Amino acid sequence: MTSTPERERPSRDRPESLADVLGGRRGAVDATVPPVAFAVGWLVAGLWGGVVAAVAAGAAVAGWRLRRGDRPRSVLIGLLAVCVAALIALRTGRATDFFLLQLASNAASGLAWAVSIVIRWPLLGVVVGAALGQRGRWRRDPALLRAYARASWVWAATYLLRLAVFVPLWLGGQVLSLVVARVVLTWPLVAAALAVSWLVIRRSLPPGHPGLRHPAVPSDADSPVGT
Repeated sequence: MTSTPERERPSRDRPESLADVLGGRRGAVDATVPPVAFAVGWLVAGLWGGVVAAVAAGAAVAGWRLRRGDRPRSVLIGLLAVCVAALIALRTGRATDFFLLQLASNAASGLAWAVSIVIRWPLLGVVVGAALGQRGRWRRDPALLRAYARASWVWAATYLLRLAVFVPLWLGGQVLSLVVARVVLTWPLVAAALAVSWLVIRRSLPPGHPGLRHPAVPSDADSPVGT
């Protein structure tokens, strides 16, 4: 996730949204192009064809992202995920196991978001705070901490929704349906989560609150207040 370019920052007359803070849709390319390539290769030339097509597509996406100036570390992590998924499919001999890494990732992510809320470090606040360069200052604003905690449940729910769709398809060996589900539940679902979680934050913050960029930190507050 990247910070919003200066020319794209909202004016003072328009409330800033989470989409403004968190940036664009590059993750959708990483998440959808290799699986689509895998499905095409699998239909044409079987499992090996799908694996070669997915890795080639992953490498092409990585090259495109590097040319755009993305951080090499995040690019390599994305390419590594594709390679690991391909190796799992080759190891088991089942095309559907190309998506096994994604199933595990969604399960772990959903658990991480839920735990973060319970321990009062909601991941939405961590991500937005890092994007805005606030470090942990947002946690000293009781209203903002509470709002981030409530909105983080929206993101936890997206991972549960993906699992509810992906697991039956994986168990049923539905390769093409898994690809379609992955495309539908990538950027469209993220866009919906951005909109809903932003609405939750706005309704959770008291009137007159200065917003995400300006945590209202009491001068005598040494520790965050519980959610």
